[in-house]
Amino acid sequence: MTHTNATLHSLADGLLEAGCIKFGEFTLKSGLTSPIYIDLRRIITYPKLLSDIAQAYLPILSILEFSRIAGLPYAAIPIVTAISLAGDYPMIYPRKEVKTYGTKAEIEGEYHAGETVVVIDDLATTGGSKFEAIEKLTGAGLVVKDVVVLIDRQSGAKESLAGAGYSMHAVLTINQLLEYWEGNGKVEKSKIEQTRKFLEESK
Repeated sequence: MTHTNATLHSLADGLLEAGCIKFGEFTLKSGLTSPIYIDLRRIITYPKLLSDIAQAYLPILSILEFSRIAGLPYAAIPIVTAISLAGDYPMIYPRKEVKTYGTKAEIEGEYHAGETVVVIDDLATTGGSKFEAIEKLTGAGLVVKDVVVLIDRQSGAKESLAGAGYSMHAVLTINQLLEYWEGNGKVEKSKIEQTRKFLEESK
């Protein structure tokens, strides 16, 4: 990884300060109670943080081969837009729901069958939403080899994608973040331990 620790640390602090990562008690979609909640949709309110995040994807993208970047709706769209501007990469995105009027597009933006696209998302948990998007992209004749995310929750997404032949790359892992905050005391030790235990049990 070509990131410096300083980059990772400033991102970690920025995410915590912006409330993109919270510690407490949160009910997840699955019904489970989690001691950590990651809400990367808040990034859009912090232009400097959004810009720093886009920059942090660039070292990973610089070693991959592709023609376009494809963002996953909706949380990742602002991030992909920022990456597109920072790295001068053409961007497309698969729609969540197909347009029933006009072009009836499944994918927004210009692309050509046979091109390789890198899928960009904000967070990786199990990988389910990535597969849906990859299916839409490959269904349109595009080639997908790599997926790049900001945070890997380390809940199996990397493994399930690898099993299907895709490589997943992450700017940050949840363990890196927890280690850093434990070291600088920005998050109470008990909350860090609770989170580690929860992540281990929910694998």
